[in-house]
Amino acid sequence: MSLKNTELLIEQLKQQLETLDESGDKNNTLKSELTQLIENAQQEAFNQLEPEDKVYLARHPLRPNAKSYIDTLFDDFIEMHGDRNYGDDKSIVGGIGLLQGIPVTVIGQVKGKTLEENMERNFGMPHPEGYRKVLRLAKQAEKFGRPIITFIDTPGAYPGIGAEERGQAEAIAACLMTFMELRVPIIAIVVGEGGSGGALAIGIADKIMMLEHSIYSVLSPEGFASILWKDAGRAKEAAKLMKLTAQDLHQFGIVDILIEEPVGGIHTQVDFVMKQLKEVLFRELMILIDKDANMLLDQRYKKFRNMATPEAV
Repeated sequence: MSLKNTELLIEQLKQQLETLDESGDKNNTLKSELTQLIENAQQEAFNQLEPEDKVYLARHPLRPNAKSYIDTLFDDFIEMHGDRNYGDDKSIVGGIGLLQGIPVTVIGQVKGKTLEENMERNFGMPHPEGYRKVLRLAKQAEKFGRPIITFIDTPGAYPGIGAEERGQAEAIAACLMTFMELRVPIIAIVVGEGGSGGALAIGIADKIMMLEHSIYSVLSPEGFASILWKDAGRAKEAAKLMKLTAQDLHQFGIVDILIEEPVGGIHTQVDFVMKQLKEVLFRELMILIDKDANMLLDQRYKKFRNMATPEAV
């Protein structure tokens, strides 16, 4: 049974439990059995997650978006708007905040939590002006010596005609080139769905982290299946072939650190994961801050040159 179907079953069991409580039923044995069934179903499902389940969790509607991480992890966050060229892309949120008292530049790709917010944020798919806002913030961070922390959560850059006319590919390429040369520490965290060049644009970093049930890939499983087999319905099969899970990427040496999620996914215990992530972020940032800028650039270059080679694995 897929994780999605298991969640539907668990929801039904929870409704039965709530009905018993509301009716004043004192059958504690039945309540205990239902509670145990819920726990067993959830535990069994998470003991044997398939890649398709990881995709489902990465896109889960209750999963925190990048704005949630920014608001929780950083103090005194000041958002900055616009690319000083065309406009302000709300699928990219960026600005300055404090991590345990250390000034940092924070950049995140933000999906909406409602249909209206998703429309406003273009379902987390940045336009070129979004990536040019990223460039503006990154260069400002380098000028003032602030480390950069990015949150990756996008199905990919927006592929519309207008975006292409305004230089989508060039904007992403400029991000890749600029981030490789920035003389400040960079940490990237994949918190949900990391898709295609749209994700990689803010994924050049000295340390790359992934939440346990997030994904990072060259494109979506649906896109992969459409190109390879001309059938988007084979996305489940594609997910297995793509090696897109956090565990796969950590094994290949692409991702440095995995952030553990509770049974049920991060949305079941958000505070627990946020606390854990904040500690890891601060620890890794302290290590990177102590490094000489030339050493940082050299190690970053070698990291990406050696990615997925036997030396990196």
